[in-house]
Amino acid sequence: MGDCRYCGKSAGLLRRVHKECKVNYKLGKSKIALFIKKAAHDASVVKLLKTAVEDISKKHLIPSSDVPEIIIEGYERAVDDAFEDGVLTEEEESNLDKIQKHFGFGQNDLDKNGAYTKLVKGAVLRELLNGKIPEKVHIEGNLPFNLQKDEKLVWVFQDVQYYEQKTRRHYEGGSSGVSIRVARGVYFRTSGFKAHPVETTETVRVGTGILAFTNKHLYFTGGTKSFRVAYKKIVSFEPHSDGIGIQRDATTAKPQTFINGDGWFTYNLAMNLSQL
Repeated sequence: MGDCRYCGKSAGLLRRVHKECKVNYKLGKSKIALFIKKAAHDASVVKLLKTAVEDISKKHLIPSSDVPEIIIEGYERAVDDAFEDGVLTEEEESNLDKIQKHFGFGQNDLDKNGAYTKLVKGAVLRELLNGKIPEKVHIEGNLPFNLQKDEKLVWVFQDVQYYEQKTRRHYEGGSSGVSIRVARGVYFRTSGFKAHPVETTETVRVGTGILAFTNKHLYFTGGTKSFRVAYKKIVSFEPHSDGIGIQRDATTAKPQTFINGDGWFTYNLAMNLSQL
């Protein structure tokens, strides 16, 4: 026989928990998440969080070792909820920041599933929509880009797959005709050979590298490719679920695609930067 991991009493033969204790535990988790969600919209609730979480945990038999992870899950759900209307408000950002400090979590604690990064991305887009140049990104070390004077870095993506559209040409056709014998072993062949060029277009992966956005340009470097494109030289941005495509303003320019796993943010970032 084992003891229930929630109440500590005998759980019965080959059992580790009481069914009613498990239900009670899950209800407690939901209450904590709901309280954190409420705090994200109301700064006055943040001050009550620690006491509320302690009371809920005690009432619903939640082990103290489980509490930090449950709070982080609640924080992640609160971040998702803040984006329901598509825009992260300054109040929501401020309250979520207070929740982080209230419990003493670090950025890495809250970013295991990308919640903290999502919060920062929301703040970046909000400032762009308000006509401001965001300064949320701080780089340790040197970037492999030569930024121009008064140019400000807005966002950097790593491990970005870069694709270019390539056109390949080959010839198709055939020949026909007859052979006329001139002498022993010597023939003169009359024929007509008609061939026409056939072009095929394909998207080819060129390399993987760093994609950066500033207030003036899009930068990429990786493998054998390094370039900078001014937003005013880009005719169109094409959104993808996992990246973005661009079309430069040049007669010979071919579509270029960047795959970074977050098409929604990248597209909105590029579009708003290009309109500053």
